[in-house]
Amino acid sequence: MTSDPRSVLRRPASEPDFTLRYGEHPDHVADVRLPAVPNAPLVLFVHGGFWRREWDRAHAAPLAGDLAARGYAVATIEFRRTGQTGGGWPGTFSDVAAAAVAVPDQLAKEVAHRGLLPVSVDRPIMAGHSAGGHLALWYASVAPDAVGGVVALAPVADLTRAYELDLDGGAVADLLGGGPESVPEAYRSADPMRNLPSGVRTVIVHGADDDIVPVELSRDYCRAARRAGDDATLVELAGVEHFGVIDPLSPAWTAVLAAFGTVTRGETAQGD
Repeated sequence: MTSDPRSVLRRPASEPDFTLRYGEHPDHVADVRLPAVPNAPLVLFVHGGFWRREWDRAHAAPLAGDLAARGYAVATIEFRRTGQTGGGWPGTFSDVAAAAVAVPDQLAKEVAHRGLLPVSVDRPIMAGHSAGGHLALWYASVAPDAVGGVVALAPVADLTRAYELDLDGGAVADLLGGGPESVPEAYRSADPMRNLPSGVRTVIVHGADDDIVPVELSRDYCRAARRAGDDATLVELAGVEHFGVIDPLSPAWTAVLAAFGTVTRGETAQGD
């Protein structure tokens, strides 16, 4: 592992095999990386960055490339973010939902058109990091029959608590247009903690030393999800900060790969 945990954000990675478009906005796209095996499970990955325009899908390329090399088809979706026209509530959410519906079918058609190995696109895995982990959990709660499982890496799993903690200097208020008292309907609709049970098998991987998204959010979410009847596991990693869970060079990566194995192949989750 490198000495700078943030180095993964700017590390060169493989180019996507192709990019799909799911809407008219320039950010209505998804980068696709394919493995060299047939019928690979599809992962729809949602990048982090506190939903802000400053961060796009480019920094998730090392993760996507490594997963593809290990037998997963990975579509890294882009979406409108705060600071962009149409970003925030509800545009960010409608973009993720639209991508989750459109990208699997488009991907299947594209690989057939190119004569590439087929991909298993039915009920893909929703995955994401940080704010993207929140969006993966959210989409599973609103479309559980369309999701095969969730892998959430250091997710913002509780928007109300994240607002109270003022994560990233008002990121949640910027996303939803205010606090829980001023825009209660947005929180009721957008907060995964308020939409349990999801009915979708979920594994969360979160570093105990994360000072960007505190692990307490994932602890509380998993406890609440299990009380509601969900199959939810938290894998809490000692000595791991916020970016180790998306870095294939990090010691945390073994736990991340195990989480994907849990939701795609029904393996036993090792966590709380």
